[in-house]
Formats: sequence, C-alpha cells, structure tokens
Amino acid sequence: MKVWANAIAYQLVWFAAIWGASTGYWWAAPLALLPFAVWYLSRPDGRVDAWLMPLAVLLGLALDSALAATDLVAYASAVPSAHAAPVWIISIWAAFSLTLRHSFRFLHGRPLLAAVVGAIGAPMAYLAAARGWHAVAFPRGVAPAMIALGLGWCVALPSLITLAQRFERRSSSAIAREHAHVA
Repeated sequence: MKVWANAIAYQLVWFAAIWGASTGYWWAAPLALLPFAVWYLSRPDGRVDAWLMPLAVLLGLALDSALAATDLVAYASAVPSAHAAPVWIISIWAAFSLTLRHSFRFLHGRPLLAAVVGAIGAPMAYLAAARGWHAVAFPRGVAPAMIALGLGWCVALPSLITLAQRFERRSSSAIAREHAHVA
C-alpha cells in the first residue's frame, strides 16, 4: 500500500506540474510538491530522501537545461528562462527523487532494468506532456527529442537508483552504529 501511495502522490505532482505549465500556472508544481516533500522528508528515514533530492534536482537541471539549450525540448511556462529547465520540471525531478526508494525500489540491484525503464518511460512521459497538455514541444522533431531523452534517462535512472541504494546503506550503517553505542 505504501508503494501505491508513493506512486499516486508522485503522479499528482506530475499532473499538477503539467497542467500548471500548460495553463501558465508554473507555480502549481512547487505547490503540489510541498505536501509530498513534507510527507516524505519528515519521516524517520526521510534523511535519505533529503540527501537524494538535491542530487536529483541537479541532475534534472543539467539534463533538462541541455535539452532546452539545444532546442530539442521547449517548455511551456519557461520560468526562469526558455534556455534552461523551468521551475515546474525541476519540481517534478524533486518529486521523482522521493520515488527512488519507494515505488521504484523494484529497480534496486537491477541497473540494466533501470536503464530500460528510464530509456522508455521518461520519453513517454514527455510525449504525454506534449500531446496531452502541450506542456512541452519538440522544435527539432519528436525523434531527436525522444532519442536524447532516452539516452539521458538511460543513464540518469540507474545512477539515481545506485545513489539511493548507497545512501540507504550508509544510513542503515549509521543507525546500527548508534544502536551499538547505546547498548
């Protein structure tokens, strides 16, 4: 049930971001992210998610800014700039970081599967955002954008999953050391 709650909460942020971007309400994404982030970051194990979030945001900022700068992807509600990842897509990356140890746990220890899921799933999400809501466009054509997205996410998702696993192990080791000192 927790996995489903995590997946549904993430999808709500995604829909709010896409709807907001397509209607000029770019601030809907960070607003929708806020309760999801508070919910997960305030949990006892939220420290691990708190370590992951800024790294996922930086990776997303780099990937989506590169897509915007090369005109492979154009974002609606391009705040702060048409040549960089907009606030709403960065909010999606922040929300996505909260799925890495939860609804995407099935990818832990499976880097090849993570690469396939990233290479297929992410381009489909961007395509849905483009076709369903016009939140993104592909000025150089759909095929080049899908290839770039697929390649980027083929590396991004396994990298983020690996980080999630490492941070989890470190956190577990730290907790075990704390308990050993108490006993």
